[in-house]
Amino acid sequence: MRIGFGYDSHRLVPGRRLILGGVSIPHEKGLLGHSDADVLVHAICDAIIGAIGDGDIGRYFPDTDHAYEGISSLKLLHLVCVMAGEKGFVVNNIDSTVILEKPRLMDHIHDMELNISNTLNIPMERVNVKAKTNEGMGFLGSGEGIAAFAVATVIEKDGR
Repeated sequence: MRIGFGYDSHRLVPGRRLILGGVSIPHEKGLLGHSDADVLVHAICDAIIGAIGDGDIGRYFPDTDHAYEGISSLKLLHLVCVMAGEKGFVVNNIDSTVILEKPRLMDHIHDMELNISNTLNIPMERVNVKAKTNEGMGFLGSGEGIAAFAVATVIEKDGR
């Protein structure tokens, strides 16, 4: 088994949809980014790429590549899952935390976990998404942005 850690953050801006875990969440602002700016999925991608020892999300999906402009981050997650498979690994589980003041995510977490588990083709009970506030501190607490952390474990396909 191998473990990877991922992090991402994006600024909240008017005029964009808020996408987290592949779920469109009603809010007056969305995340600024080249893709759909889904910080949760980006952190998970980084965690998986880290677990297989292959750099980070920017190496594979740079914000200078027009092919990824506006792309669903779940599509990127699928590509990362394929990449892990090509290196001889399967994703075993994901644990993640989204940090934001608003909106509340409780009603959306199940759908996020379902999207992530379906994309990774793993049982839903192996995907965990938590939401926390930053108690009003810093850029997260002031509502300027959203951040996410993720840990992924992968196992070798042949069980070595």
